[in-house]
Amino acid sequence: MRRLFTGIVGLAMILSGCANPSQGNSSRLDLIKKRNELICGVSGKIPGFSFLESNGSYEGLDVDICKAFAAAIIGDSEKIQYRPLTAAERFTAIKTGEIDLLSRNTTFTLSRDSAGGNGLTFAPVVFHDGQGLMVKKSSGIKSLEDLKNKSVCVGSGTTTEQNINDAFESASLPYTPIKYQDLNQVVAGYLQSRCSAMTSDRSQLAAARSGFENPKEHIILSDVLSKEPLAPASDGKDQKLADAMRWVVFALISAEEQGITKSNIDQKVQLAKSNPQLKPLRRFLGVDGGLGEKIGLSNDFVVKVISSTGNYGEIYERHLGKNSEVPIPRGLNELYNKGGIHISPPFN
Repeated sequence: MRRLFTGIVGLAMILSGCANPSQGNSSRLDLIKKRNELICGVSGKIPGFSFLESNGSYEGLDVDICKAFAAAIIGDSEKIQYRPLTAAERFTAIKTGEIDLLSRNTTFTLSRDSAGGNGLTFAPVVFHDGQGLMVKKSSGIKSLEDLKNKSVCVGSGTTTEQNINDAFESASLPYTPIKYQDLNQVVAGYLQSRCSAMTSDRSQLAAARSGFENPKEHIILSDVLSKEPLAPASDGKDQKLADAMRWVVFALISAEEQGITKSNIDQKVQLAKSNPQLKPLRRFLGVDGGLGEKIGLSNDFVVKVISSTGNYGEIYERHLGKNSEVPIPRGLNELYNKGGIHISPPFN
């Protein structure tokens, strides 16, 4: 019996070692480095954000954020294992250690970013969005009020579900929610006329519509039902990983502020190295200051990131710009000095 008990204890210790490292003294950041691969949770079903292409590659803004993290942590933006997750699966995947971090159109809220809630920590917002409604143009529906006593297709287990319920309750409008597990099911239900409207973030509605046979037959109503600041997330108990993620996102924004791009990053590094008086630039690019070491990264992590993905503006233009398959005006996602609200704290 003693041997059996000892064996059980030993097995428990082994299993606990396989759990999320953030629950112990080590950080997930160290595990990623040791593994030499980032496991990044994505959707894989949202064009423009994260979408599995026919050639097997993942593309989109959220995917490039994963690449930026991998470039900073490992030094190689291609060493990533993408893990497609539904909305219902995503938080459990973080807590169980199935993924290292999440870059999956997830709304930053108090309940999620708190120990008493989902226990996550969010990186800075990478896309400011708002929830909307899409209807068939032929329906004659022009506003939320026109959906009285009608049905709406919605993803379950999301802030979207709560927001649409709040919107109808606030307007004292009865309606019927038709719930699905993921966006593809929501879209299918809508196209099969199981509901009069579908609701999701306006960016996701635009992405979904881009794949319809006749996109112009569907309209996104002007009603904006919520604020949806979308951000990457990690386990709330792991500050070391959270710090690294936070400053990688700020690096993308700060690089755009300074006009540092994928095409001129090498020139900027040479400029910084040859000009001791350019102290802010030298700190930003890791020539001086040792800033990377403070967050568990190499001092030149910014150079690795921008060399791999370009700055935030380049990422946005590539996947959501006017010449992309899912064009969405930048709006709030512009830099603070261009009418948007993206801004980076100083690197010092």
